[in-house]
Amino acid sequence: MTFPEPTMVPVNGVELEVFEAGTGKPVILCHGWPEHAHSWRHQIPALVEAGHHVIAPNQRGYGNSSRPPEVTAYDIKHLTGDLVALLDHYGYDDATFIGHDWGAYVVWSLAVLHPARVNKVINLSLPYLDRTAMPSIDFMESVLGSDYYFVHFNRRPGVADALFDANTARFLGNLYRELASTTPLVDLATAESVPGEPVLNDEELAVLVAAFESSGFTGGINWYRNFDRNLDLLAAVDPIVRQPALMIYGDRDTIPPSPTLKDFVPGVDVLSLDAGHWIQQERPEETTQAILKWLAD
Repeated sequence: MTFPEPTMVPVNGVELEVFEAGTGKPVILCHGWPEHAHSWRHQIPALVEAGHHVIAPNQRGYGNSSRPPEVTAYDIKHLTGDLVALLDHYGYDDATFIGHDWGAYVVWSLAVLHPARVNKVINLSLPYLDRTAMPSIDFMESVLGSDYYFVHFNRRPGVADALFDANTARFLGNLYRELASTTPLVDLATAESVPGEPVLNDEELAVLVAAFESSGFTGGINWYRNFDRNLDLLAAVDPIVRQPALMIYGDRDTIPPSPTLKDFVPGVDVLSLDAGHWIQQERPEETTQAILKWLAD
């Protein structure tokens, strides 16, 4: 099947660009940074074939979805609120949520903020983060330095945004590699070359480049600028994820497995694939089959 045509859906005071296909039990796919709903292109046909109504939004700040100017409009309550409102729009009490990278953070948070709306969780790359041990931006700066991208995005607002906007194709082409680069993330926008085979072919990269040339990077980077705010917003929430969950790691990802995952997600199954960070795009068949098998069990 071809990638679905988008629909603009009003939710939670914004509009989301949503790609949907199929009928049956709902599955909502949540992309990460700097991604797009198109990152799920390999999984959507198989999920539809397996009898699911697949809903893949470009989350706020991405694609043609709304890009509010206020940084606080991208905090975790707004991001999870968008997904709850998306369920309401389609008339679903709950759904299975699948997230990658920042999308995984949103899905983990949704599972504890709105547990009745989430029946199963599948997350890729980013495990559940123990909030009692999660470092703040200040801590990251003291350990990793001011050039670490989380710190850079927060301490130097607008600088990385402008650099990525001016070098979109080079930045994304350098970032989407099977081998993680040792080049600082912000410097990927101007690096002549980086190691590793490209994850995306020319046509796939062109889709991503066109999307970010239209939207810019500020909306997505604003997710990072709410990192400390999110800790405060989640501080009083029961941190245990009680839904059945599947965590898929990439063996070559720079994000390590979590030693406390089962403490906070007692119903989790864990799987590792021979992949870097872009799991569902690097290993599409293995990822898709793992998802389908787990959902069928």
